[in-house]
Amino acid sequence: MKSESALVATAKESSTWKATVLEYVKSILIAVVLALVIRAYVVHAYEIPSGSMEDTLAIGDRILVNRFIYGTKIPFTSTRILKLRNPARDDVIVFEFPQDHNKDFIKRIIGLPGDRIRISDKNVYVNGNVYRNPHEVHKDGEIIPAVLSPRDNTGWIDVPADSYFVMGDNRDSSLDSRFWGFVKRDEIKGLAFAKYWSWDANQKHVRWRSIGKLIE
Repeated sequence: MKSESALVATAKESSTWKATVLEYVKSILIAVVLALVIRAYVVHAYEIPSGSMEDTLAIGDRILVNRFIYGTKIPFTSTRILKLRNPARDDVIVFEFPQDHNKDFIKRIIGLPGDRIRISDKNVYVNGNVYRNPHEVHKDGEIIPAVLSPRDNTGWIDVPADSYFVMGDNRDSSLDSRFWGFVKRDEIKGLAFAKYWSWDANQKHVRWRSIGKLIE
């Protein structure tokens, strides 16, 4: 039979082992909760799947999105708290696609609530003034009339309250507000602010110069 001292030692070892396991479990749970909170309310990562924002963002870019700058939405409500500022013109935003909230899109804000937008021969007018964006590109020289497509020509468009008019920087290859309308404030998830990784699948190499680059 084991001596009384041996039994006490075994009990202490078992208790110590259980305490150690419990500490590990608690640490893992805390880390998981923090990761979920950060992902939901602070910073979230996305991968660019299309070329609609070229040359600002390329297919294969992985970006970070600031989830709290426009305010953190309280779950199951439209109330936002801790807002730093409102979405602004030229912000590159990630949002729920208005026609399917299960899909996330990324575009640049062109029109703010109350603005009047018009596109004439690829030129964008905001409240009667020509809007110039140094990041926009046009890769197709053809001008399409408004009767065929809103890509290059539209009538005047009034942006409703709590809504935004967005466009891709790759103007000739972007399905955006010209085609499917406005983005509501509650559909905006956050501000894209940096690239943390970039992979060119066609050339099979890392775009090292893109890593760490801020999104303007």
